[in-house]
Amino acid sequence: MSETATRRRIRAQASASDPLVMTFLLDAPVQPGAQARYDGPGDPAPLAAALFAIEGVAAVRVAEATIHVRRTDGADWAVLKPAIAAAIRQVLDETGRPLGHAGEAQDPDASLKRQVHEILEQQVNPSIAAHGGHIAVEKVENAIAYLRMSGGCQGCAASAATLRQGVERALRAALPALRDIVDVTDHDAGENPFYSRDAGPSPALIRPVPPDVLGWQDGQVTVDPDYIAPKLGLTPETLRKGLQSGAVMGVTEEGSGRDAGKTRVILRAPRRAWAAEILPDGSAREIPPPRATEAAAGQQTALADRLRRTLAARAPEDGPISYGALARSLGYWAPGSVRKITGALEATMREDATAGRPFIAARAVGRGRDKLPGKGFFDLARALSRGPAEEEDEAAFHTAECRRLDAFLDPAEPARGARRA
Repeated sequence: MSETATRRRIRAQASASDPLVMTFLLDAPVQPGAQARYDGPGDPAPLAAALFAIEGVAAVRVAEATIHVRRTDGADWAVLKPAIAAAIRQVLDETGRPLGHAGEAQDPDASLKRQVHEILEQQVNPSIAAHGGHIAVEKVENAIAYLRMSGGCQGCAASAATLRQGVERALRAALPALRDIVDVTDHDAGENPFYSRDAGPSPALIRPVPPDVLGWQDGQVTVDPDYIAPKLGLTPETLRKGLQSGAVMGVTEEGSGRDAGKTRVILRAPRRAWAAEILPDGSAREIPPPRATEAAAGQQTALADRLRRTLAARAPEDGPISYGALARSLGYWAPGSVRKITGALEATMREDATAGRPFIAARAVGRGRDKLPGKGFFDLARALSRGPAEEEDEAAFHTAECRRLDAFLDPAEPARGARRA
């Protein structure tokens, strides 16, 4: 087999937010079950030694099939990219442990500590640094994170609020495996707390989102996987596949009251979450993601209630609404959203069958020209002993069910239902 045929495929992607960072994407993990971070030369790991031997490489971070490289000021990516790719290929071809033993999978507490550190450095400390503050994770034991504040946060009268309202919220939303978060700071030792003379609110944990990360297309929010994937602990390709399969869920929420005109975007991966707020002027900023407190069953019940209210509010003359349009009207825009909608519609059908009501789900249909619900609607109706009669086709059953629903929801106008019957 030729060298060309066995050549490893490596794609280089520039960071959308930092011109000093380049991401190198492989087709397989660098070292399965291992990850590593190198902030400078000196580590004996083969990959670290090879990359830092290249002039202009300042730092390296490896996670699964992704290698993030930071260059020094003045270095040229046009020169660095081919050299880095060649070094990666050579190391992977020569050894099965490119990260050495230091990259071995860590125990759960060590892994949690690393993730807490990353969230503090990426989401929290950039915000409170303007006030001279810094928060570090001292240790994680039995899934309990021990945090220490320093600088403006140490001795700060608002430090408890900072921890509870911002830091703790961000960590718990992103890392549900955390059992507790403990502040071990000696606040009495703080010499010049930023808030010592100010009883106002603690700084919000927000960061501007680059203008090309979030956008609108056909009424739906679009996201840049290259920017958001690292914040979810994923590669861009894994994020894309997750959005397509439903493993990563995206939800938008429209603000009301004093938040009118704002849109909140939330992405939830299996282990982390990320959220941003789009302001009326089109700019966006990262915010702590809301904590997911409801179990899946509870979430489906809440969605089923929202679906029922939305469908009941539709006028009969408006006709049925497609599953996709229904999902978007409720703020579900990511791939996999229709699956959530149809699952919740089935929950309403079970409720309606138990209560002896017409199926509210009859007002939601597929995209076909026949404007009928999906096969699952009719299958479940039959399973609930409420499906089409033996000689009744599905279209006729659906038409009759819509008429029964119209009369049930608007009993003051039976004549309209009779005329349409």
